[in-house]
Amino acid sequence: MSGEISPPGKSPGHDSPPELRASHTDRDRVVDVLRVAAGDGRLTGAELDERLEAALSARTVSELAVLTADLPPVSTSGGAVVAEVKDVLRIDQKFSPVERVGRWIVPRRLELATEFCEVTLDFTLAVITQDTLRIDMDMRGKTLTLITRPGIVVDADALNLEFSKLRIRQAHDPHAPVTLRVELAGKKSFGRVVVRGPRRAVGHWLRRKPKPLPTED
Repeated sequence: MSGEISPPGKSPGHDSPPELRASHTDRDRVVDVLRVAAGDGRLTGAELDERLEAALSARTVSELAVLTADLPPVSTSGGAVVAEVKDVLRIDQKFSPVERVGRWIVPRRLELATEFCEVTLDFTLAVITQDTLRIDMDMRGKTLTLITRPGIVVDADALNLEFSKLRIRQAHDPHAPVTLRVELAGKKSFGRVVVRGPRRAVGHWLRRKPKPLPTED
């Protein structure tokens, strides 16, 4: 019989239920998984940016599921990311930059075997589950940059430098308890090791009050 009318909410020839809408919590959970994956080196910076944009604009749960289908699961507890902490994370790379930024999981020990790679380890948002991180280095060329936060101290006494420079400026807060001690060991040749705190935003400097000029007696 022609001219049949489909029931409200259904299209002709489709019996599947409507897509489940994504909530803010659903999007936040996917964003956390993506950031952890990027911190583990599973996603490049460009892939992370692309997937974050898609996650924040996703309307349905199925759209979000596609973004993490090729990534290991990460659970959340009380809003915090909970993931398995690796005993040893080894990074063996040549000529291309290495970055661990955002909400990445700090391993118990890190092995850096790199040649002419810029290496950046940003601890400002990192997930820290132990009080010591040993970094065994065999690095040739370029710069290793450690970005710390108050409570993180870096010890480079066991590091052997060959034609390299070391600059340590700890993120200082006399009242902050030590939450992580980073021990640098091994060899760094032909390059630099820089330890610093996060860079201050331009707005912070603009809000600083100028010091009063000294008055003459």
